[in-house]
Amino acid sequence: MKDLSSQVHLRPFYEDDLYELWEMSAKEEKPEWKKWDAPYYPYKPQTLENFLSNKDRYLRKEHMYAIEINQELVGMVSYYWEHEPSLWLEMGIVIFKPKYWSGGYGTEAIKQWMNRLFKTMPLVRVGYTTWSGNDRMIRVGEKLGMTMEARIRKVRFYEGVYYDSIRMGILREEWEAIKI
Repeated sequence: MKDLSSQVHLRPFYEDDLYELWEMSAKEEKPEWKKWDAPYYPYKPQTLENFLSNKDRYLRKEHMYAIEINQELVGMVSYYWEHEPSLWLEMGIVIFKPKYWSGGYGTEAIKQWMNRLFKTMPLVRVGYTTWSGNDRMIRVGEKLGMTMEARIRKVRFYEGVYYDSIRMGILREEWEAIKI
């Protein structure tokens, strides 16, 4: 795995990011990124005014960080609680700009995000859910030492084809042992 740590940076979103974030994530009718990020869920573009009316969803939140590559805003990482009392946390990533796909940048961003999550929270496990149509996301998990914990067969229907739901995860002790 090539070292991209000096090129990939995670940080909170700021007000100055919102127009660019809207252009990447919500402006287009059929954005390329949506073909890979849970395309079986409905997507609808938003006007800038509507997007900005929900700006507090993004600004300075601990559960959602911007991804910069060489100081260019390209995407985001996030987490949500599947079940907070038992510290069951799931994370996600989206890189909106296709020119940064398949270059190891997503792997580096997820690695940094997992380091942050394990360092700042008393988590036992970190994981994410993807679908069998997104080979890149499955490979990210494999490169980072994650285990495919579940494959729920034929539950994601997209463009006339059934795909599997894939759940990847790693335990704290496994993460600490591989020292990526």
